[in-house]
Amino acid sequence: MVELVINDIPVSAEEDATILAAARACGIDIPTLCYFEGLNDIGACRVCVVEVEGEERLSAACNTVVRPGMVVHTDSERVRASRRASLQLILSQHDLNCAYCTRNGTCRLQKLLLDEGLIEWDLFGEVMIEKPIPYAKTLLRGKRSQWPADETIQRRANLCIKCGRCVAACRHLEGIGVWDFIGSGAASNIGVTGGAQMKEMGCVACGQCITHCPTGALSERDDIQRLLDAVADPSVTTVVQIAPATRTSWGVGLGAEDGALPLERMVAALKKIGVDYVFDTCFAADLTIMEEATELLRVLAERTPDENGVVWPMFTSCCPAWVRHAKVARRDALPHLSTAKSPMMMFGAVVKTWFAERNGIDPAKLFSVALMPCTAKKDEAARPALSRDGIPDVDLVLTVRELATLFQRNGLTPQTVKPAHFDSPFMTEATGAAQLFATTGGVMEAALRTVCALTGGPRTAHLAFEPVRGLKNAKEATVETDEFGKLRVAVVYGIREADRILKLVREGRSPYHFVEVMACPGGCIGGGGTNRGPAWSRTLPVRQEAVYDEDAAMTVKSSHENPDVARLYREYLGTPGSRLAHDLLHTHYDDRRTPAKAPLFRQLVVKLHAAECE
Repeated sequence: MVELVINDIPVSAEEDATILAAARACGIDIPTLCYFEGLNDIGACRVCVVEVEGEERLSAACNTVVRPGMVVHTDSERVRASRRASLQLILSQHDLNCAYCTRNGTCRLQKLLLDEGLIEWDLFGEVMIEKPIPYAKTLLRGKRSQWPADETIQRRANLCIKCGRCVAACRHLEGIGVWDFIGSGAASNIGVTGGAQMKEMGCVACGQCITHCPTGALSERDDIQRLLDAVADPSVTTVVQIAPATRTSWGVGLGAEDGALPLERMVAALKKIGVDYVFDTCFAADLTIMEEATELLRVLAERTPDENGVVWPMFTSCCPAWVRHAKVARRDALPHLSTAKSPMMMFGAVVKTWFAERNGIDPAKLFSVALMPCTAKKDEAARPALSRDGIPDVDLVLTVRELATLFQRNGLTPQTVKPAHFDSPFMTEATGAAQLFATTGGVMEAALRTVCALTGGPRTAHLAFEPVRGLKNAKEATVETDEFGKLRVAVVYGIREADRILKLVREGRSPYHFVEVMACPGGCIGGGGTNRGPAWSRTLPVRQEAVYDEDAAMTVKSSHENPDVARLYREYLGTPGSRLAHDLLHTHYDDRRTPAKAPLFRQLVVKLHAAECE
């Protein structure tokens, strides 16, 4: 331990701790902007500077390691003047049009500027600069650039503060590196690496760059008006499905804490907007397990080496960012992805067929909407292979952030509306297995409950399968079954970790039979379309625990025990894996050519791996 003094308070800190960590551990707040715990500590914004006695220059608290006897001042006159100057410099290059920004009210820069008194609210709720800076307008005039309106990830260069969070998120969480610093000095900015298009650089639209951006420089494509147009059309029937992970985070964007708002209030608010039916995607999560587990049993029975002598595991296919990465950069993995559609797309297929037939609705006049914690789901819904006779399974995807904006635009306060239940016939009560889809390891645990029941494995249906639980980005487990012996499974999140598993497989060193892959930290609870919350490191554990609590509270634990799913098979689909089930609930992955420029992408991957080795 290292002994030092911060603001006249004796502090003990671990020898490799930063001043910022030491200060926060004893309750001393140091403002930050570009810093993100465990991800970005480049000290570029200079907002977190502190004064260390005996040192001429101010130090960035986020990356300065404590030393014995150090005396630190976090709020001296010199520190305050420097912090204010740094914020004014950022402000001079920032388009301060807060009233029309997607991050108004949740912007980190906005909060710091308000705290320092550099801006103030006017009577209409817009933000005004306290002391206008003429230089700002001339600088911004040349920065505005057109961004393709149909791109899932939208960027506004005039709101970028060059903090580097998006660069770090894409590079270190996903191992892709879509974003990079371009230029130098005052002319530097952040853009797509090499000046290429995002998809050329292997972008999977995971949205982690959005969740880590402290301003409104990055956002998802706004599709809210399409829903409102459908609701306003009397000839159109609107159906909305709500994903398991959506319930854990939807209240954050409305001023509530994680899990504080019951899902029934969201259902009621959607009905007030004019939506005709609101269903729970958990129904389709159970349907996914029935099809995926059946497929896994077939794969295990037919498991043989490929032409290179490699025995491949089966990979999950619920995460569209992972599927996109496989299609763009890891095409040898495509034949080994489960052909089962994601729960969102299975739900859409069932709604446009069985549900439409039962209710006498023309599928072409049924507008299917999914509320998801994921930006990549927007791209997934647009895949040509996920439509029938030109009619898409899902017409529109809105993220959790867009949901909050939808309510705000319509003057709705979900906290005050009278709760309403989901519509039948889909899921009056979800299963515990379906709830688990929201978090990393959840799909694996849900699948194992059913697989073990079908193959004579241990009774995991009513027990937590601890080896695949938690927030580690890579987990593995072994399950004994009567039919197949030991099954080795792995659970990973982050495209970087998925690539590590693929490397093991290609080298013939993988012992795994089944692998779950999610792109986002913690799985869907940390999805790129969610509200990040004030403290990300503390948000994910809270959300994951809420998922486990939901599972524990469910009467029915396993997907194969879901009576509604059993009824759907009995009345319509026949059996899991039947011809009709395969036609509706499965897909293929050659529906579009990959637009990635392979040489450029390979060069970047080599560069990143070289940097990692160094």
